[in-house]
Formats: sequence, structure tokens, C-alpha cells
Amino acid sequence: MLDSLNPNWKALLTEEFKKPYFEQLLVFVEQEYSQFKCYPPRNEIFSAFNSCSFEDLKVVILGQDPYHGPNQANGLCFSVSDGMAFPPSLVNIFKELESDLGIPIPIWGNLERWASQGVLLLNATLTVRQSLAGSHQKKGWEIFTDAVIATISSQKEGVVFLLWGTYAQKKGARIDRSKHLVLESGHPSPLSANRGFWFGNQHFSQTNEYLINQGKNPINW
Repeated sequence: MLDSLNPNWKALLTEEFKKPYFEQLLVFVEQEYSQFKCYPPRNEIFSAFNSCSFEDLKVVILGQDPYHGPNQANGLCFSVSDGMAFPPSLVNIFKELESDLGIPIPIWGNLERWASQGVLLLNATLTVRQSLAGSHQKKGWEIFTDAVIATISSQKEGVVFLLWGTYAQKKGARIDRSKHLVLESGHPSPLSANRGFWFGNQHFSQTNEYLINQGKNPINW
């Protein structure tokens, strides 16, 4: 499974891959994919890393679980494959983007266009069994993604972390806020957004303003 991972990320995380928990995680994931329908497709498990190099990384968006419906998940948090209907959270992300920056809601929900500009779209758990939300939680993925966040925090400077919802905010405990910008709000899911905790956060414009002040190119959202 690691053969599909970007070599630069692989080098950065080599020590993590040697730890017992990660070896056990690989065994679990291989068993799940061989016995059940799981998402994202095996070759897209590490798409977040393969679509955003460590060198180009400027923004991190943290999700929780991949979508567990057929043909939705593509390895990037909140993103769906081309041609798929937008899940409710993604609809609200695009609504806030339109309100914040005047960008019309797009035709496709594939966020690869963000990733290619340096946005790491990282789920806390990288895999899931079909129709069973959270089925691959607490198997080791969260430890791994905590290590990824800690690595970014220690080895980069001036990264924007977008933490949407309580779960993402808890994972942000490893971020050095003296070196990076951390923006927090409610989750874009309807339950949170409709209660006033999402809309109006202006995270997209704040991100670009910070990047420009850092001498970096803003994201073309």
C-alpha cells in the first residue's frame, strides 16, 4: 500500500511506518479491503499526500472520515469524484466560498484543484468500510495523522490550518501557533451550519490574506 505514497512524504514519515501500530494498521486495512468494499479505492488512500507535495504545502484542511457511499471518496477530505452529487457539507463549503469571495458554486466537487495549489486535504482516518461510517476509526490512522500534523508544524512555517468542528480542533493540539495561522469554526455539516457556527467564518479570504502577507501566492479557490 505504501508503494503508492509520494517519495518525499514517505521519507519524512519513514520512522512512523516502522512503528508497531502502523504495521498492525496495514494488516487491518489489507484484510478489510480483501473482505469488504472499502473507500477510497486502494490506489487513492494516500491521494491527499500525492496531490500536495510537502514542499508546496501552504494550507491544511482537516476532515474526519472518508465518505462511505459508492464512488464518493477520492482520498481528499470533503472532496468527491467527478460527476458525483455534492454531500451536504461540501454544499455548505461552496456556499461559504461564494459568500466570502464571490466564487460561484462549481459544477464538480473534486477538490484536486485545491490540492495541486498546496492545500493538504487530510482526513483523520484515511479509509472506511462501505456504508459503515467510522468503521476504520481507532485502528491507528488517527495516530498516523497526528504525526503528520506534528511533522508539518515542526518542519514548515507559515502554514494555514483550517479546523472545522470540535474533532478537527482537538487534532490541532499539535500545531505550534507561534509559527502558523490556525482558523477555527463550526463544522460545515448542516447540523452545525444551520445553527450559525459555519456561515460567515470567511476562512477562505483570511487564508489568502495571510498567505499574501507571507509572500506566498494565494489559493485560487
